[in-house]
Amino acid sequence: MNLKEVLQMADEMVFAKTGQHLDNLQEAILRGTMQGEKYTKIAEDIHFNESYLRQVGSQLWQILSEELGEDVNKTNVRSAMERLQVSIVSHYAQDSVQIGFVNFCGENRDPPDRPNSHPRNQETSNSKPIKTPHQDLSEMPELGDFYSRTPELHTLTTSILQQRCRLITLTGISGIGKTTLAVQLVQQIKDEFEYAVWYTLDEFPTLEKFQSNLIQLFSHSEKEDSSPTNQKPLPLIKYLQNHRCLVVLDDVHNLFSSGELAGKYKPDYEEYRSLFKQIEKLSHQSCFLLIGWEPPKEVPQLTSENTPIRTLQLTGLDTATAQEILRDKGLAESDNCEALIHRYQGNPLWLKSVATLIQELGIGASELLIDDTILLPEDLKDVLQQQYDRTSELEKQVMSLLATENQPVNVAKLLQNGQISSSDLLNALQSLSRRCLIEKEASLYTLPPVLKQYIKTRRSHLTNIDSE
Repeated sequence: MNLKEVLQMADEMVFAKTGQHLDNLQEAILRGTMQGEKYTKIAEDIHFNESYLRQVGSQLWQILSEELGEDVNKTNVRSAMERLQVSIVSHYAQDSVQIGFVNFCGENRDPPDRPNSHPRNQETSNSKPIKTPHQDLSEMPELGDFYSRTPELHTLTTSILQQRCRLITLTGISGIGKTTLAVQLVQQIKDEFEYAVWYTLDEFPTLEKFQSNLIQLFSHSEKEDSSPTNQKPLPLIKYLQNHRCLVVLDDVHNLFSSGELAGKYKPDYEEYRSLFKQIEKLSHQSCFLLIGWEPPKEVPQLTSENTPIRTLQLTGLDTATAQEILRDKGLAESDNCEALIHRYQGNPLWLKSVATLIQELGIGASELLIDDTILLPEDLKDVLQQQYDRTSELEKQVMSLLATENQPVNVAKLLQNGQISSSDLLNALQSLSRRCLIEKEASLYTLPPVLKQYIKTRRSHLTNIDSE
């Protein structure tokens, strides 16, 4: 029995039990187990948290146990799958069975003790037929360089396909890899939907125009799938209820005002608030994925599994993955890359920018790390300025205060200067957190080193201008 056969039969059983195919994490666990690897090694190979890996593995063994009618665990899964294969071969020998992925020549039947098996991409009597998918992904960027985001991919896939969440926000500071992660996600799950569309909200039209574009796509494809009718288009929510749709909105921060606290809609885009509320509250079978520097104000940072909304704030790459970027830029591990990754917080764009500068200057990362130096290449400063310019004057005051602190500080310490009231300070901290511009641990706040350096450089530049 080879690995491919095991994965195919396990996929069939998981689909029979859950209605979903093996996801990336489940497949990695099964693949590693069949190769005799321990959870520690599997977690290390895919850069994943071992305790969560064990939890997912336990759920997988439980599914296989229920489908096979015997106790299955990590130590006996190989023998259990071999017994299943022998049983299938014996039961269908008379039907000229070809074992590759248990293809049956003759009448379609289910294997013994498995009445609800679902071969991949094959319609069964117990499954709802999937209609031909309609996809408008013309605005979706090409994938480009994708660095491992296995935990995040698994979280998003689970939220969308298994938990059937209706509204998901994917946020993070510029350059962290939000759009790249979303492109990888869509490529993996798009065929699970009747409709998959991607829109970039850059100078996007009003809500009325947006809904009109979507409805036109739905109504046009429905006419193609059936006989043409003169029936008027339905409201958008009706299409989301009648069809399984994935709608991705990138750069959603363009709906919000600059110079205000996070998530405040521009006057012409206020109606999007009602749309997002409708997506969250009304029952339907579709999912909206919102990508941007900040989420809508009505989407909380912390969500419960009892609600149909989720939020994922993307952080930097782990050290092992980030080192791939530096190696691609010609930096060897001997260049003290770990410290460099930590200083630039594993942000792919930031690391590429500073690594390019180091490469062009012909210096080593060790030279850069002297005296806690943080280089800010011009392209990186441009990116940081875009986000800084979006913040309110109140948030700029708070960031200036945090830039003077060498250690994380609490609210009481920030209030000591007497410049900001407690109410304004708390609102500013919440907004900066939603914009991913500050870090919080317990009750302590700090500014990331790169942003701290940017604000100090900016302050110095303005001081020089004033003195001229």
